Amino acid sequence: MVFSRGIRNNNPGNIRRGEDWKGLVRDGQDTDEAFCRFVAPEYGIRAMVLILRRYRQKHNLNTISEIIRRWAPPDENDTRAYIDSVVQTTGVPADQQVDTGDSGFMTTLLKAIIRHENGEQPYGDDVFARALALAGDT
Repeated sequence: MVFSRGIRNNNPGNIRRGEDWKGLVRDGQDTDEAFCRFVAPEYGIRAMVLILRRYRQKHNLNTISEIIRRWAPPDENDTRAYIDSVVQTTGVPADQQVDTGDSGFMTTLLKAIIRHENGEQPYGDDVFARALALAGDT
């Protein structure tokens, strides 16, 4: 079975290098020059949670439309198709206010982003629970 880059890297949000995330692969074992590689998917999903929380706290992004425009900017992505995909998966209208502080909605949003980024969403709810626990209440 061939997995997408995000799944292989335990980085299902395809987070680019730059920040020193907890759980990054170290010691010359990181073979991806553009995207982070994590030791386990929980750490990649944890980074997604922290980024999405930052969008709400620092940038006041509170709709799927606003969130995805920042997550997947149009200069790199078909942002409209991405928004439509997340809307379809979550069942939440693009411009409806959402609460990324709610762990239930956060899990739904994470699953939608992962599905769009990788063409599949292979993780069980236990992986998301561990990722949210790793992210804490920050």
